[in-house]
Amino acid sequence: MLASILALAALGSLTLELFFVLSLIGLLVIVELTAPFNVTPRWRRRLKWFIALGLVVFGIIVVRRILAILPPGVF
Repeated sequence: MLASILALAALGSLTLELFFVLSLIGLLVIVELTAPFNVTPRWRRRLKWFIALGLVVFGIIVVRRILAILPPGVF
């Protein structure tokens, strides 16, 4: 997360939305890379709800960005 904050700050595009998206992508990559093959721990099953919530927030961010791009009379 610190690397994403530093990279966004260096590029001059540090916003909460971009930070959230980069953090969510990082979480999903780490979850997939550390997935066990045979046994699923109990805490890992609860992680699905956290990921689902993150994907819902991501969807809201995408819809807001699309609505900002569209002309005022379209939607």
